[in-house]
Amino acid sequence: MKSITVEELAARSGVPLIDVRERDEFAAGHVPGAVNVPMSEIGDRLDELPAEAFDVICQAGGRSARVVQALEARGYDVTNVDGGTGEWIAQGRDIEVPSA
Repeated sequence: MKSITVEELAARSGVPLIDVRERDEFAAGHVPGAVNVPMSEIGDRLDELPAEAFDVICQAGGRSARVVQALEARGYDVTNVDGGTGEWIAQGRDIEVPSA
C-alpha cells in the first residue's frame, strides 16, 4: 500500500483527496479541497471516485488504510495519508469548515 505523510500531502497539487470520515466529522473541519465519501458509503459511491490517482484521508490513518487496501484490490491507484486529518490539524495547517 502506498502512503504519504501530511507534509507530502500539503506539498501536492492536482491530486484529488477523498475524506472517508463520517459526514459529521467532515463537517467539523477538513483538509481544504477534500471531498467527503464516508467509509460506510464508499461501496455504494464508487462511481463518484476519481478515475485518476487519488489520496485517501481519515482522522488518524486507520480507516483510510482499510479503504485504500479495498480500492487497490479493485484496481484503483490510491495512496493513504498517514496521520490523517488529526495530524494535519496538530501541525497547525488550515482547515475548511462548511458554513451552516
